[in-house]
Amino acid sequence: MMRLDKALIASALVLALGSAWAQADQARAKKIVMGSCFLCHGENGESASEIFPKLAGQHANYIAKQLENFKTGKRKSTAMADMSSRLTADEMLALGQYFESKPAEPEAVKDAELAGVGLYIFNNGNPSSGVPACASCHGKDGLGTATLPRLAGQYASYIETQLSLFNQRERTNDNAVMHAIVSKMTPLEMAAVAVYISGK
Repeated sequence: MMRLDKALIASALVLALGSAWAQADQARAKKIVMGSCFLCHGENGESASEIFPKLAGQHANYIAKQLENFKTGKRKSTAMADMSSRLTADEMLALGQYFESKPAEPEAVKDAELAGVGLYIFNNGNPSSGVPACASCHGKDGLGTATLPRLAGQYASYIETQLSLFNQRERTNDNAVMHAIVSKMTPLEMAAVAVYISGK
């Protein structure tokens, strides 16, 4: 009985410490966000402009990876390289967890017909040109995975820009797979997919 009580006490202590560490991480992340991130990405990851990606609801590990890639120069951005250079790996993950916890809001679809084309390509690809279905990696609802980005609700113009950068080999990380895909896509297909998934 005493052995069981000790085990229960030990488990409770581990849970309490874990909760305290998580709260401390979130407090540190909030401080970093309010010190710099919010200027472009908003306090809750809603972003101030369509040129900056929404981070709300994005996967924590994906955000941490992108920050690390900016820090090492694997992904190019002067502004983000400077911001990420001051972050530790733990802080990157804490920022990812902070933004992942925020609700993601879909965009209002501006062109329903174009979104209809995007719906087809996202789910089926384009068999005649060899474009695979976006859903095969990013999921049928565009929610992604821990290692692949959530696309649902992202600004259409941001998605379209990233697809173009992959195609031009100017997006310098995650390029091998995405370049092979977007090199087969027309500008219209890129725009259609972006408009469709922004409204999810």
